[in-house]
Amino acid sequence: MPFDPQLQNLYDRRKAQGVRPLYTMTLAEARAADLASIQADAGTPEPVEQVTDTSMPGPGGALPVRVYRPAGEGPLPVLVYFFGGGWTLGSLDTGDAICRSLANAVGCLTIAVGYRLAPEHKFPAAPEDCFAGLRWAAEHAGRYGGDPSRLAVGGDSAGGNLAAAVTLMARDAGGPGLLAQVLVYPNTDCLADTPSRRENTDPLLFNDKSVHWYWDNYLASAEHAVHPLASPLRAADHSGLPPALVITAEYDPLRDEGEEYARRLRDSGVPVEATRYAGMAHGFFAMAGTLDAGRRAVGQAAAFLRTALNRAETKD
Repeated sequence: MPFDPQLQNLYDRRKAQGVRPLYTMTLAEARAADLASIQADAGTPEPVEQVTDTSMPGPGGALPVRVYRPAGEGPLPVLVYFFGGGWTLGSLDTGDAICRSLANAVGCLTIAVGYRLAPEHKFPAAPEDCFAGLRWAAEHAGRYGGDPSRLAVGGDSAGGNLAAAVTLMARDAGGPGLLAQVLVYPNTDCLADTPSRRENTDPLLFNDKSVHWYWDNYLASAEHAVHPLASPLRAADHSGLPPALVITAEYDPLRDEGEEYARRLRDSGVPVEATRYAGMAHGFFAMAGTLDAGRRAVGQAAAFLRTALNRAETKD
């Protein structure tokens, strides 16, 4: 099917403005342009009852953390969220609108972790930081009104990749226990050779060149391409992971590897809800201010998390 009409309008606007692919810019230019684009299409960030900027000790030094507490009496379930940006771009501000919306819609304490970026910090810095962030959340959520016995992780794009990696790390380390994972168009296999990788080449959208540029920034060696914390699809065992929501987009080079990851989880006995958004391109989840499908996807993620996190409370 063709682009969703709202995506077509966005595409036409980018074409008229002569928007350059991020991979043609300097690193500083790409980081600034990425944030500006996301903030322009995210809409007005929702107010939440309290936002606290703090820091935590990470494997390579202090890391920024932002805690969103919605209105309501606690203790609240906890979502640990990782922003996207190809492990190269992004910051806590990149995912700010998403975290606010999910905190309010789920009624959960949402903790965003600022991990180290490539190429300054290559793999495995990012997953190590994110796992440290999950552990920090489990230990410190209570001071912000959170319930560390009801934890979930989520992220979009590279953040989805990191959320998937963190679930593997938590399972293999024996905790923290996780009740759910939300993976929005995640990278799952560096070496994927799929129709969606080959077909999506348009320079006005996230495309196959974008994917390669990010992976080249992220990985220090060819051996890392098959490491399960870089390419979660290549993990030897996907059993025992938390129930998953996997969201993909029709016009996204990462579509097929995200959907294959959902199948792999399901085949391993993990409950999975998987949805492909027709007519959409990579990045739409962060464009809720511009695209109705972005709002619907955030709403779907919130409903999934509400069910998973509140079911645990009901059992208690």
